Amino acid sequence: MTAPTTVTMADPLWRPSTNAPKLWAITAALTWAPIIVAEIVAAILIPGLPTWLVGAIAAVTVLGAAVHILMVPTWRYRVHRWEISDTAVYTRTGWFTHERRIAPISRIQTVDTERGPIDRMLGLATVTVTTASSAGAVKISALDQEVADRTVAQLTEIAGSNVGDAT
Repeated sequence: MTAPTTVTMADPLWRPSTNAPKLWAITAALTWAPIIVAEIVAAILIPGLPTWLVGAIAAVTVLGAAVHILMVPTWRYRVHRWEISDTAVYTRTGWFTHERRIAPISRIQTVDTERGPIDRMLGLATVTVTTASSAGAVKISALDQEVADRTVAQLTEIAGSNVGDAT
């Protein structure tokens, strides 16, 4: 009996748009804004809060926001990758926990493009590849709009020429 063959997979080659870190930083800032506003309102409206407590909470908030807004987008950009071959869509995402997803072309059911307000402002789009997988859709986030359009066209062409049943 022979030992099983070791299969090694290369990481996906392509990065998201160079505007992706801006998108993620703006999204992070919008996440932190209500927290900061709530802390300011609480400090003003709740009499008798010790100054040291207000300062400590503000310091933790500012530190958390700074890391999330300034460092995490760069880290995510270094990790996020995607690629399309004739047989599959590959993605690698995350910043703290990395996730690799591989969706066989034969399992593709739909290909969608999404552009939120911030995406539109930065000329970005997300391509969502829905498959028959219970793990959910594969998302290729923060692509330049023209790259997203080409990707959708390429996936549609490959999936259309594939004789799989997408189940």
